[in-house]
Amino acid sequence: MVGLRDATQYQTQLRTLLPAGPAWDPELVPELEKILLGVSQELARIDVRAFDLINEMDPLGVNELVPEWERVMGLPDPCMGDSPAFEDRRLAVRQRLVAVGGQSRAYFIDIAIRQGYPSAGITERRAPRFGRSRFGAAHFGTWAAQFMWTLNSGPRRRLGRRFGASFWGERFGANPSGALECVIRRSSPGHTLEFIDYGVDD
Repeated sequence: MVGLRDATQYQTQLRTLLPAGPAWDPELVPELEKILLGVSQELARIDVRAFDLINEMDPLGVNELVPEWERVMGLPDPCMGDSPAFEDRRLAVRQRLVAVGGQSRAYFIDIAIRQGYPSAGITERRAPRFGRSRFGAAHFGTWAAQFMWTLNSGPRRRLGRRFGASFWGERFGANPSGALECVIRRSSPGHTLEFIDYGVDD
């Protein structure tokens, strides 16, 4: 890691900073080297931890301070369930910091993609109006239809737990979709009525 000194470098630096005179000569006082070694090891340890702290200040590198970031940002997200995986918690911290919200099709499609649905799309309804409606057109409905839309999730990536990539107590093959519904419905504009179509698995 750039900028970090190891114990040997610190020991060399401390040796050059010793005062002049026989009392501070490592050759005449061998015990002095042991003291310098002990101090240099501690300085190297502090140097590494200071570097770690700098990384923890940025959500892109956060690891140890995830609980503190969650406390500040109002996490863990209720949509993630009662016991989310640590990697999901860390990702939520990063996303919460840069999230700006939105009401566009692209915004909700992006939410679905981040939840593991790369083929997601949206179907919007249209209210019948003179000059814009015709017989046989799809999604012909009532005036309220203009406030309805459907997220077509498409197939989900295989994100379930696997042997060798899970820990004791996790369910193999579990690939829940509850988080998608929770996030979509929480983010949807209040005047709209959203539906989620998962399709039929082959």
